[in-house]
Amino acid sequence: MSKAIWAEVLATLKGALGANNFSNWIEPLELTRLSDGVAIFDVPTNFIGNYVSQNFGDQIIHQFNKRGEDVKRLQFRVPSQTRAASKPKTAAKANRVDAASGSPLDARFTFDTFVVGKPNELAHAAARRVAEGGPVTFNPLFLYGGVGLGKTHLMHAIAAELKERSPELNVLYLSAEQFMYRFITALRERKMMDFKQLFRSVDVLMVDDVQFIGGKDSTQEEFFHTFNALVDGQKQIIISADRAPGEIKDLEERIKSRLQCGLVVDLHPTDYELRLGILQSKVDVYAAQYPELEIADGVLEFLAHRISTNVRVLEGALTRLFAFASLVGREITLELTQDCLSDVLKASDRKVTVEEIQRKVSEHYNIRLSDMIGPKRVRNYARPRQIAMYLAKQMTSRSLPEIGRRFGGRDHTTVMHGVKRIEELKALDSQIADDLELLRRALQE
Repeated sequence: MSKAIWAEVLATLKGALGANNFSNWIEPLELTRLSDGVAIFDVPTNFIGNYVSQNFGDQIIHQFNKRGEDVKRLQFRVPSQTRAASKPKTAAKANRVDAASGSPLDARFTFDTFVVGKPNELAHAAARRVAEGGPVTFNPLFLYGGVGLGKTHLMHAIAAELKERSPELNVLYLSAEQFMYRFITALRERKMMDFKQLFRSVDVLMVDDVQFIGGKDSTQEEFFHTFNALVDGQKQIIISADRAPGEIKDLEERIKSRLQCGLVVDLHPTDYELRLGILQSKVDVYAAQYPELEIADGVLEFLAHRISTNVRVLEGALTRLFAFASLVGREITLELTQDCLSDVLKASDRKVTVEEIQRKVSEHYNIRLSDMIGPKRVRNYARPRQIAMYLAKQMTSRSLPEIGRRFGGRDHTTVMHGVKRIEELKALDSQIADDLELLRRALQE
């Protein structure tokens, strides 16, 4: 009975913690028994047991209790070598954590399923070039961008393509957190030579979310030496992060310098056309799964406009929408979409900043941002300045004094005058009215 409940707990944790956390920390656990309110697990190392206890212990206990098992605490044991050898299942799980295969690849993340648009076309082209193998062209390839813009998708696609094209290559893909965990485990178990041999023997090293080693001095030291050894050996390195190398907090300068010596590519936030393309590609997949469902005109366009910051949220919203429509047996209309996704749409409402408005307005009127914010009162700068003030008042929650401070420390009465003047002009001047509408749409994009 306890094994069946543990299987349910595992399924829940996999969805809640994500693939990397689940693979690195939860999958190696083997439940041996439940006894007197204690869930007892075999683990490959003490480090894994301690990490799970500190970071996921409460969640595991909660999931057991939710299913009727009165679990008050967790206990982790490291089997002896003899016992481990006699239990193939435990050994297999330990090997999965320590093997050179690294983190598991998501079969969905291939180049075929990656939708290319202007914001990501350079990153896609660079990733394809590296995935072709052959002589090293730029080393490292550094991909960076915000959450849900495709960094991990491209990393998985590169690894999958390399393994298919050149199965003899030793391709190691893992997260920065997993690199750190392996390093600390090697230190504690006095297996640093094994660690160094593993990471220096790869042909292609891929590290995802490298920002997580910032501030971890010992891990940075080992990462630096690993990096140098691989570059000196003409081995390819591919790195991803949520920001540019120079902007990663608490990252040593020598590592920043190394990361910047190759090709650094930014995955920009998606534009409307790219988001729509992503949705259309997903609909083609869902059409086979839900052949009975119809999707009304305008629904995909509505979602592409409203959910603009995160592709994962966008794809998740569409998945939920199709599942809901299938359960209730209704056509996917705009009304059903708004009802089904009300929480997602509310959370995704665009929050525009005064700084974004200033930048967009200065670009639109082809003037320098410093001139628009500065003291010059000539018409070429004064009118765009007033338009920016008007949009800041309409599209942000900032007060007039706060807006004034962002426009070179101007008084709130100046902002009030500018807002009033634009309100008057937009009713009289069709060009200003058109400019305001164009800027508003661009800022909501």
